[in-house]
Amino acid sequence: MRCSFLVLVSAFVLALACVPGSQRDVKFQQYYAEGEVLYRQHCANCHQQDGTGLGKLFPPLAKSDYMDKNRDAVICLMKYGIKGEVVVNGVSYNHEMKGITALTDLEIAEITTYIYNSWGNEGEWVDVNQATKVLSACKAE
Repeated sequence: MRCSFLVLVSAFVLALACVPGSQRDVKFQQYYAEGEVLYRQHCANCHQQDGTGLGKLFPPLAKSDYMDKNRDAVICLMKYGIKGEVVVNGVSYNHEMKGITALTDLEIAEITTYIYNSWGNEGEWVDVNQATKVLSACKAE
């Protein structure tokens, strides 16, 4: 049991070593770690563990030009979903994504922080206040 704990802690420390230096504050680390857990629970089945997406059904999150240009929309679609065509890195996707209305603003901020700072994405920390502001402007369909 002790060995498993040490392996887990070592993996966490290694993961943090890959995070850009200016963002290694405690809050960012908390959001990133919680976001990874939530991503694996709610998002990885479709977008995959490594963010590469699933064929022509679910777009990649890794190095996604759509994410770069549409941060507020990405936050909204986590909660409310999206229907219709989305073009990511020049590829068209037209598979409905159901929103997860049970996610709290904090959980969405954590997932957003994780996906915008993983798989080659170089984003920023999205705190709960930012997520709340964006989500209050979203329109549930």
